Amino acid sequence: MAGGAKAVSNSRQLVKLVRSLARKLKLEAKVEYKVGRRLWGAGRRIDVVLRNPRDGKILGIECKAQRKSGTTEEKIPTTIQDINAWPINGIVVFSGLGFTENMKSFLISTGKAVEFSDLEPWLRLYFGLPLTD
Repeated sequence: MAGGAKAVSNSRQLVKLVRSLARKLKLEAKVEYKVGRRLWGAGRRIDVVLRNPRDGKILGIECKAQRKSGTTEEKIPTTIQDINAWPINGIVVFSGLGFTENMKSFLISTGKAVEFSDLEPWLRLYFGLPLTD
């Protein structure tokens, strides 16, 4: 993966990597943050909620990883719709060889998804952190 990102085998591992990146950037990170309910009544949890302690800016992140082709890819359009119901801005962070190029293109075109290998510069821009080369 570009940018020295590690190979990710599942979404829990991706959550850990996002949390680790947040610490590096001096952002607060809450994992599995409960926020209301879904349409059918199930509790809604956001995988990672990041907060910039300097200005209070917040971002929710859903983490999706897939090593080989499968159903995770099929669920992502619904995840992007769910993000629109959050009380905060949110994105999907995805990683893994199981995502087809078509799905990657779709995700990026929504403006609501970032591949993990591109996440650090994306977060630097979003939170107004110093830019790196």
